Amino acid sequence: MKCRVCRGPAIIDIRRHNANFCTEHFLRLCRDQVAKAIKEHSMLAEGERVLVAVSGGKDSLALWDLLLELGYQADGLYLGLGIGEYSDESGDYARAFAESRGATLLEIDLREDYGYDIPTGARAARRAPCSACGLSKRHLFDEAALDGGYDAVATGHNLDDEAAVLFGNVLHWHTEYLARQLPVLDARPGFPRKIKPLVRLGEREMAAYCLVRGIPYQVEECPMAAGNRHIAYKEALNEIESRSPGAKHDFYHGFLSRASETFRQGIDEEQGALGTCGRCGSPTPAELCAFCRLVEQAGGSQPVELSARRRATGSSDPAPAGGS
Repeated sequence: MKCRVCRGPAIIDIRRHNANFCTEHFLRLCRDQVAKAIKEHSMLAEGERVLVAVSGGKDSLALWDLLLELGYQADGLYLGLGIGEYSDESGDYARAFAESRGATLLEIDLREDYGYDIPTGARAARRAPCSACGLSKRHLFDEAALDGGYDAVATGHNLDDEAAVLFGNVLHWHTEYLARQLPVLDARPGFPRKIKPLVRLGEREMAAYCLVRGIPYQVEECPMAAGNRHIAYKEALNEIESRSPGAKHDFYHGFLSRASETFRQGIDEEQGALGTCGRCGSPTPAELCAFCRLVEQAGGSQPVELSARRRATGSSDPAPAGGS
């Protein structure tokens, strides 16, 4: 197996490109694909500061590394979710990466700072764990970016993640979500710009990137994600991709170029209906935003043991949680 560029020994084959790459040219491919996504979708301008949502997993750490390699002013933010040993280890990986690169890592701990963790909050608020987690992340990443004067929040959603989300939204015709499924969501009052620079790279490439770059990461998947439909959508697309390499790329990027404009009017309609949260000042259609309601319902609740929570959901096996 030879590298398409230099004909030297290849370390990885990427079937959708119908090509193999050596270490040097694989790393160059990753940098070039991120740079292309940033330029094509006007994600960042020279001199802008970006806050990377860091989970300790391969995608977010690879993204942070790539942005630093490309010369961007990129700091990380790690959110301690309180999901037992999984969160403890994830935080260790995030801190180790920051120390190895001399990079700035901000940290927020849900239990210490807001009186709840994800297992407890999900039960107290009668939300699915992934719902409580996603809500907490969105609010706190947005707030930290605005308070810190960052120009954008970057998340590690890769091509596999975005194709799976798109698949689910199309299956159920969630038009309000299709309207917002873009690589960039522009800043607006109360919200920072949100960007997804990994949309041209897949999960397998991100794992390989971390391996080649010597970046240790959290390999275990979130133990609270069992039953998440996103997992099934990924599996279905993986089967299609194995028979038709490039299908995920064509599906997602074809949607962006040919169909996404049809749904975008919904974004403006949604924005026009937002008021201000009476507690934290965030944009919301209600008196209190969803995050403040979650804190109100879950704050100070007795911590739930993770093993007990998993028995309550009828699951004993961890399952993938999607992009990090």
